[in-house]
Amino acid sequence: MKIPMIALAGLAATGLVVSVSVVGCGGNKSSTTSSSGSATTAASASTPSSSSSAQPADYTALLIKGSDITLPGDTFTPQPPIQNPNGQPGVAQLFSNQNDTRHIGDTILILPDADQAVSELDEEKAALGDTVKGGTPAQAAVGTGGTMVSGISPEGSKAVTVLLFTEGKAFVNLEFDSPANDPMPPQFVTDVSQKQDTAIKSGLHS
Repeated sequence: MKIPMIALAGLAATGLVVSVSVVGCGGNKSSTTSSSGSATTAASASTPSSSSSAQPADYTALLIKGSDITLPGDTFTPQPPIQNPNGQPGVAQLFSNQNDTRHIGDTILILPDADQAVSELDEEKAALGDTVKGGTPAQAAVGTGGTMVSGISPEGSKAVTVLLFTEGKAFVNLEFDSPANDPMPPQFVTDVSQKQDTAIKSGLHS
């Protein structure tokens, strides 16, 4: 199964371009680029299946709010959420600070069951090197299988921290991007991720 991988890179201060970046079961990753030639974030919204008239579930309520993200000196504003990123059940959203210098990409995928969520987590963990260079994955006190890695982007233009975890049948990929010389604090990353875990526990019904 292919899943979206938030890959924030080269976001212009004047605006954001939404594109798709996916990791396949083999761990290969590809991304589209903006008109300036840099990869941007998130994933495309899907359309309802032609084989069913039922509307897809709306998982927007599982997302954290901008007010949940607290970092001294910064105020984070959410972009409109993307339903069913890359055709997978779930939701994705990008948060940007007031100067458009720090970004948080939040992707939640809803799998058929907890075992498949863990399988997706394992695939993403195996592909972390495609997003973060120079870091060593470590356990994080978030959800099930929480894993955090911090380093720089492959092209060296920004600091990147990724935190992955599952909560029941939900798989979560949180990516924190900032200037190369100003990585986001690990305790801040963990705090935001724990709040996202709590929101899923409160809002996801099996």
